[in-house]
Amino acid sequence: MERRVVITGIGAITPIGNTVEETWNGILNKKCGIDEITLFNPEELKTKFAGEVKGFNSAEHFDVKQAKRIDRHGQLAIVAAREAVKDSGINPENTDFNNVGIFVSSGIGGLNTIEEQCFNAYSKGISRVSPMFIPMTIVNMVSGNIAIDLGLKGESVSIVTACASSTNSVGEAYRTIKHGYEDVILAGGAEAPIVGIGVASFENMKALSNSTDKNRASIPFDKERSGFVMAEGAAMLVLEELEHAKKRNAKIYAEIIGYGATTDAYHITSPEPNGAGAARAMNRAIKDANITPDQIDYINAHGTSTCLNDSTETKAIKTVFGDRAKDIPVSSTKGNTGHMLGAAGGIEAIFCAKAIEEGVIPPTINYKVKDEECDLDIVPNEIRRKNIEIAMSNSLGFGGHNASIIFRKI
Repeated sequence: MERRVVITGIGAITPIGNTVEETWNGILNKKCGIDEITLFNPEELKTKFAGEVKGFNSAEHFDVKQAKRIDRHGQLAIVAAREAVKDSGINPENTDFNNVGIFVSSGIGGLNTIEEQCFNAYSKGISRVSPMFIPMTIVNMVSGNIAIDLGLKGESVSIVTACASSTNSVGEAYRTIKHGYEDVILAGGAEAPIVGIGVASFENMKALSNSTDKNRASIPFDKERSGFVMAEGAAMLVLEELEHAKKRNAKIYAEIIGYGATTDAYHITSPEPNGAGAARAMNRAIKDANITPDQIDYINAHGTSTCLNDSTETKAIKTVFGDRAKDIPVSSTKGNTGHMLGAAGGIEAIFCAKAIEEGVIPPTINYKVKDEECDLDIVPNEIRRKNIEIAMSNSLGFGGHNASIIFRKI
């Protein structure tokens, strides 16, 4: 028997807020979290902007020993996880923590530590590499550290599918609960890629925005877009079997009803030009949800602000929704947050849940110049009040990974 899965807790730390409340208010107030890079000196690079988490002080959240042993992405993950679990109200009295899973991902992992320790190795000698180098950098430690911090002892999984990572994590967590393997799972993603080696790599790939105006750097679907803006942060959701949530009178944000994932098998970085892979993921999610395309009220697009992604995703949406594609609100919140890479799908899932809860569609901010190839209703610049029964979130990652997830009001 398939079980129903709901969202009962959310947590986030992003370039537009250090909690969910601050982040969502940033969306409602059209806040742009993109600004000059301060986490390292970018003087040798053309790229000057990123989406940094502001005002994060690890000493406020961790003791000295913890802070030294956990990379920045792991610290952000734990902070968001604590908020989500607190928000959900699960505790050892109402929930068996032996059966609470952790499906938390990162697209890259401990990039800050990798850069730091490689510098140590080549400037000071191999013997100066930290014994904590591996535990601080491997991707699975993002879920491992959360498990240790919160005492969660169910299945622990870290899925790495680049920028689709946390959507895959939420989707696989949904499936795991749906089919009875766990009652509760903390799912999401974390990323802290704003270091010299990370920005340089994407810049040399010609993937990053070359704008000199921070308000015109991340401009999804705008004809003048020139690349994405790297960002950091973490986003976590507590997923729970419906009856388990009802038994403890939990607040429910939304229900997850569908999930689909596919692979382009086309190119290591570029999406399949006709969007066929992304379209298949959306169709799989719709089929899993047992609904029709006509029932989707809002799509939170991957919408990275790269020339290829936005036009390709537009084609994919048209393939799935046909003539109705132009009537569906389709916005990208990466104008607010930048691209949080492996954490992007997690925060965008939260945005979908909040949009359903409050009847508000997030806008695509800083939009100015219409692109004929991206001729969808992208909700430009202003929030839109609308009753949303069903919302979809898309994530597309390097390697051709596509993932779509569907949420419903409950």
